[in-house]
Amino acid sequence: MDNPAWETAAARVKEALAHLGSAARVIVTDGSARTAAEAARTLGCDVGAIGNSLVFMADGVPLLVLTSGAHRVDTAALAQRLDKQKIKRASAEQVYEATGQQVGGVAPVGHPAPVETVIDRDLGGYPDVWVAAGTPYSVFRTDLDELVRITGGAVVRVD
Repeated sequence: MDNPAWETAAARVKEALAHLGSAARVIVTDGSARTAAEAARTLGCDVGAIGNSLVFMADGVPLLVLTSGAHRVDTAALAQRLDKQKIKRASAEQVYEATGQQVGGVAPVGHPAPVETVIDRDLGGYPDVWVAAGTPYSVFRTDLDELVRITGGAVVRVD
């Protein structure tokens, strides 16, 4: 990882995990983890065990959706479940502004300010869930219970 911005983002994630009392360790991968499919290939796991961090704008406010890599987010259904008027995909600039991280490497923690978070209930079907750690080449292993604890997120159906 020879990108100073990436190193800073991964360091913030490591720091946040420690501050939150997590024993998770940030791992720098040999291959890309930019997408759920790439991460699954790189880590040798089921794509459903990848916690894909997607940022949306929900009524104009950032919303982080941690979805199983096996799912696509149904924004209309999710808006109804969350009592939001409209949920739409955030632009790359909005993602960076909300998280301090680039698209393809957004972690569930380490953001400049708290971001409302929802977590795909189906991630609970995996004993190990892999999520990005601030860069497209860094990840950490966790589980649904810890994701809820460290993000304060609500577990919902997202598809």
